[in-house]
Amino acid sequence: MTLVRWNPTRHRMLPTMFRLMNDFYNDEYEDPSLATWAPAVDIVEDKDEFLVTADLPGLTKKDININIKDNMLTISGERQSEIKDEKKNYCRTERSYGAFKRSFQLTDKVVADKISATFKDGVLTVNIPKAEESKPKSIDIKVS
Repeated sequence: MTLVRWNPTRHRMLPTMFRLMNDFYNDEYEDPSLATWAPAVDIVEDKDEFLVTADLPGLTKKDININIKDNMLTISGERQSEIKDEKKNYCRTERSYGAFKRSFQLTDKVVADKISATFKDGVLTVNIPKAEESKPKSIDIKVS
């Protein structure tokens, strides 16, 4: 009896299965209107504050809401769909539109009444100052 090493590429069913799985998970044919839109957000912490930066291209200040309740920072808003010109032939539309909402839990040690936000060139920046008791303190070591 001769042993034959199994080769998965020789098997006739596997290439078909790989193609089916690739077609199923490939986003080439995905309808972007079915996707939910949420802005990308960076959160940076330094010794004095938290800095939240969100990319909101195509929005204006009136399209964005920022709320703080129970130590939860919520950034929400809506990007309106552009009116399509019926005379033009659209081949592909990928930009997402609609409402979004991003929430982030804050620590108890922030100064909520001094939180500020700026919006410039499609970038929202929220400065969240830390309370004095949460800032790191240096402790001197005495040598005896």
